[in-house]
Amino acid sequence: MPSLKYRAALMTCYGAGLRISEAVALKVNDIDSQRMLLRVEAGKGGKDRYVTMGPRLLKILRMYWRSARPKHWLFPSWHECKHLTSSSLAQACRDAWQESKLTKRVTAHTLRHSFATHLLENGTDIRVIQVLLGHSRIDTTARYTRVSPRTIAHTASPLDQLPLGKGKKK
Repeated sequence: MPSLKYRAALMTCYGAGLRISEAVALKVNDIDSQRMLLRVEAGKGGKDRYVTMGPRLLKILRMYWRSARPKHWLFPSWHECKHLTSSSLAQACRDAWQESKLTKRVTAHTLRHSFATHLLENGTDIRVIQVLLGHSRIDTTARYTRVSPRTIAHTASPLDQLPLGKGKKK
């Protein structure tokens, strides 16, 4: 990552499942460290919502805040009255992906999809994931969640849950 600011912003996209436009538009006072929540103001569709903020993301955001001391926008642009643009964060993600030499393409939106998939694989109810992503329709959320073959292989069949019965005597 070119800077701690871009690293923190992309980690926010993944760690809270935010759209790139939602991450760059966060304000300093959108962080609720007492309840471990981030407030997304006027997300897609103009809806406000709260999303989870884990301890690791809070630690990264605190480290970034101590270094940059942003006043209003959490991720200000070079002109402090404005926030980073979605395109500049997307470019930083593209640059990091190219430097990483990963063969699979990674975008800022991939981080949001990965957030949803990893929650599902860890047993989070899809309706909770729907709320975290800010989707009004469950079928939209279903497109975001891919189940890995490893998870499928470790899923117990309901047949294996049935009690073993002894054969009937004739």
